[in-house]
Amino acid sequence: MQPFPTPPREVLIGDAAAFVGVTPRTIRHYHQVDLLPERERGGDGRRRYGYPEIIRLLWIRRMADAGIALDDIRDAFDGGKPSGADDEDGIAGVLARLEDTLAAQEAELQRKRASVQRMRTLGSRLGLLDDLVSDRLEGAPEGSLRQDDLDVLLVTERIFGPLGAAVQAGRFLALAADPSLRAESDRVEAAEEALDDTVAVDDPRVSEVAAERHAFETALMRVIEESGQPAEDDALFDAWDELHPLDDADPAPDPDPAEGSRVKSAAETIWNMPYDFSPARLRCMELAVQLGASATPAP
Repeated sequence: MQPFPTPPREVLIGDAAAFVGVTPRTIRHYHQVDLLPERERGGDGRRRYGYPEIIRLLWIRRMADAGIALDDIRDAFDGGKPSGADDEDGIAGVLARLEDTLAAQEAELQRKRASVQRMRTLGSRLGLLDDLVSDRLEGAPEGSLRQDDLDVLLVTERIFGPLGAAVQAGRFLALAADPSLRAESDRVEAAEEALDDTVAVDDPRVSEVAAERHAFETALMRVIEESGQPAEDDALFDAWDELHPLDDADPAPDPDPAEGSRVKSAAETIWNMPYDFSPARLRCMELAVQLGASATPAP
């Protein structure tokens, strides 16, 4: 008859980790965060762990596998045992916090799944824009929207919010529906891009391109008005006002939690957006705006 094996009274960190199912590095981390008392080193300079430490490690791993944060696990221990064994109220509080955390994670997961479904349905980039914007673009012919269009709408949404981007989406709807208008838009943009750093601000081409931009914008606005989009814009504003009523007691908007940063005005945001425009092109834009202002009839 084989003698019953005599178990060791203490084991080295590698053997302790192997029994519990963690790594020695994990056990050392537990020491650093005061989750597991650190044993004194023996004469050979190595730490050894006994039955109480192994039991505590097993409880730690079981609770960590359940999703409980290490800080909460530490609070749940008292004298080497989970406080749940002696203090049900203490462990109940830990579990309540865990349930709240898991509920928030579940809600976030559902939001991400909905975003992925939108991206698969609408296309990866279009599906990332706000619903208000993507819904406005539903009438665009298949394949008529360009990546540059979506880039502009993304920037507009960041600066002026979903409502501003949804209104601007009408511009790309008009371009998508009229190939000749789109071609003219490309021609004017190419002329503007040609106003690079080699062109002086007083070069005659600057004012010429500004006049072309003004003429194009006038034609585009005529097409937009004839398409009935201003009425759609009014409906968008009315729907937005119903969903976002102004509160006189608290007129300041809440920060966007998705951004996690302080609220910036549109001017501040625009200033922080880098645009690689030459002085000549900036002057061209300024002249085009002045032409538009002078052509607007006085009220």
